[in-house]
Amino acid sequence: MLKFLALPAALLALAGSAWAAPDEPAAAKTAPNDRGVMRYDTNKDGVVDRAEWKAGQEARFKRLDTNRDGKLTPEELFARTPAVGNSVLPSDQQVRRQSAFFQRMDTDKDGFVSFAEFMVQADHNFARCDVDNDGRIDTAECRQALQRSR
Repeated sequence: MLKFLALPAALLALAGSAWAAPDEPAAAKTAPNDRGVMRYDTNKDGVVDRAEWKAGQEARFKRLDTNRDGKLTPEELFARTPAVGNSVLPSDQQVRRQSAFFQRMDTDKDGFVSFAEFMVQADHNFARCDVDNDGRIDTAECRQALQRSR
């Protein structure tokens, strides 16, 4: 059951602004086309193609890998995920979802998510959002994918 909840939660995070890195410029956090998946639209044509997505996900991995060891711990992966409500700590439900998501990403079960494992999930998320299979995604298409998966 948790396996089925983790993908929609991950896609929602990608479609929303929750994954915006705190070190991005303030204007990038507030401009409507620079949040969620659209922050990867580097040529500002209104869509994110596979090359933009891949480059954005590579940069995201580097930002998340705070100790620069080439792999992510659960703490690194979820450090920028906001807690629910006014809490400083994640809820039990968030912890369970994060744990299930991490375990699914950690395909070799070594307790870390490698760059390769991270990119497999990133490719899966892109493909899931690319509802019309044209190799380009936008926020509306990702929302459509989320509604379809429910």
